[in-house]
Amino acid sequence: MKLLIHNARIVNEGRIFQGYVLIDNEMIADVVEGTVCGDVSADETIDAHEAYLLPGAIDDHVHFRDPGLTHKADMHTESVAARAGGVTSIMDMPNCKPATTSLEALDDKFAEAGRKCVVNYSFYFGATNDNVSLLPRLDVHRVCGVKVFMGSSTGNMLVDDQQTLADIFRLSPLLIAAHCEDQQIISQNTARLTAQCGTGLDVGYHPLIRSREACVASSRQAVGLARQSGARLHLLHVTTAEELLLLGGNVTGEATVGHLLFSEADYATLGSRIKCNPAIKTTADREALRQAVVDGTLNVIGTDHAPHLLSEKEGGALRAASGMPMIQFSLVSMIDLFGPVIAVQRMCHAPAELFRIQKRGYIRKGYYADLAIVRPEEWTLSRDDVLSKCKWSPLEGHRFGHKVVRTFINGISEKAMPIVFN
Repeated sequence: MKLLIHNARIVNEGRIFQGYVLIDNEMIADVVEGTVCGDVSADETIDAHEAYLLPGAIDDHVHFRDPGLTHKADMHTESVAARAGGVTSIMDMPNCKPATTSLEALDDKFAEAGRKCVVNYSFYFGATNDNVSLLPRLDVHRVCGVKVFMGSSTGNMLVDDQQTLADIFRLSPLLIAAHCEDQQIISQNTARLTAQCGTGLDVGYHPLIRSREACVASSRQAVGLARQSGARLHLLHVTTAEELLLLGGNVTGEATVGHLLFSEADYATLGSRIKCNPAIKTTADREALRQAVVDGTLNVIGTDHAPHLLSEKEGGALRAASGMPMIQFSLVSMIDLFGPVIAVQRMCHAPAELFRIQKRGYIRKGYYADLAIVRPEEWTLSRDDVLSKCKWSPLEGHRFGHKVVRTFINGISEKAMPIVFN
């Protein structure tokens, strides 16, 4: 089967150009600049009506809650939301139940994804104080990275033994993706603020508890280990201007959609809906992150998609669950904010390069046909639009300027598969 998508504005490799793409089963058979395609033979033709045709987004940071937390999300519901938003590949984090900290749990997760996922997938292996010996046994063509919680974590995965941390950075055959917050600083902040104000702290105290100092101290430690060992380190969800100065060489950084859209001023209206770890911080930090995305200091945009039921988001700074469902509207949010060229660079090309993904992330002949058609259109998000199992979004009521109208997963087959890494 061959499919022709024509009359499209193709966004790829720093350019926007009029052209058409021919898909042969799962693969891109041709990419042609120009409007004439009358002599191209295809079984089906789609007129894009001058909408953007993008590579499918690759989200390097999601929590699909499967297994063990499926009352609020699962691989099927969240991958359906991802596909609706133009995201064609995801990399899922290990802090589920049971945590993905054994080879058996990793294999089980791949098997479950094969049954449920409608987008392409891979999984991080979770490092702990007790499983460092397993790291050399990980399949570098199958597993996207090793996740390290350097500070407070969800799911009892905190790695706080200094020798273990050094061993992880020395032995990991894969990129190390680090959540960096210093638990000692967080605990001190919590004790000080509860002594002053009591235990019923409003969510506005969250960035004072999980402070910039906690982020910077932990990130500096991780970067020090990476520089010493030569390991590839990816700092997840960078939130402060200070951390941007640590990036470069074998250390890369991720910006997340929530930290690029919101600032601490939004706690007044959105409350715990934007409570996440690390915390949303100042407007100045948000502007520094945005500039770092534009200039490439932060080369990857992910979502940290982390659904919770709204009932779990109650309880202020100390008790409300941390995390937001962000994947379905991530691509259009970033196109609105940065334009299609930068959005594609940071959400498609850069993840493919950083994680060394085979034949995805670009619109190129011989690559998998992971594509999204995005139309300039004004529309307002309502709760009825939300496909995530938790059925809410912090962006409800937001007016967008672009809309995903169709997503292709592996071309005509539409069949998801494991991501393969070089």
